[in-house]
Amino acid sequence: MNSLAELSQLLFPSRCFGCQKLGPSICSACRSSWHPHYYRTKFDNLTVHSSLLYTPTASKIILAAKEQGIKGADELIIDAIIHAIEKSKIDTTLARLVPVPSSTSSQRRRGRSFIVDLVTKISARTGIQMLDCLQLSRRVLDQSGLHRDERATNLAGAFRITSQARGELILIDDVVTTGATLREALRAVNSQGFHAAGSVSAVTACVAQPLR
Repeated sequence: MNSLAELSQLLFPSRCFGCQKLGPSICSACRSSWHPHYYRTKFDNLTVHSSLLYTPTASKIILAAKEQGIKGADELIIDAIIHAIEKSKIDTTLARLVPVPSSTSSQRRRGRSFIVDLVTKISARTGIQMLDCLQLSRRVLDQSGLHRDERATNLAGAFRITSQARGELILIDDVVTTGATLREALRAVNSQGFHAAGSVSAVTACVAQPLR
């Protein structure tokens, strides 16, 4: 063995975080299916800009970032969100990136607030200011096992604004599947007198089509 890294690779061989096959951190097949394009979705007067369709491979990459903290998966999501921002033609001069918050239990389990962590890096790379003004005001269930109506009920009234929201606000999340999370984020931004002086849009890495 010439290095500790080579020994580590023998003892703990790397697997693709998309398909779990032995090999590089993301194999060529999974990398080719994670190829940013541009998708525009609109509901409830909210326009959502996304880079990729929410495929099984995309789901695994997002889970690798969220639940396993794999930095390579983080980077793919960050790049996808930046790609969607650039393709959206949003005027970012006065824009603020507003991360969608994770639940307290999720933050404890993951050791971080996932989207806030990603948006901090996106802000540093793009120069667009982050406005971490959304918080959960009550306990919510894990959304993954809920259907459309249950997700809407679970999140109804769950977010609150903690600071004045002004300018062009860009809600940021990893994926939009039913729209429940972004609908609640939009309600919170436009509630309690904290109306954006500009407009509100959203950017996600992935989008389910059609929304479920």
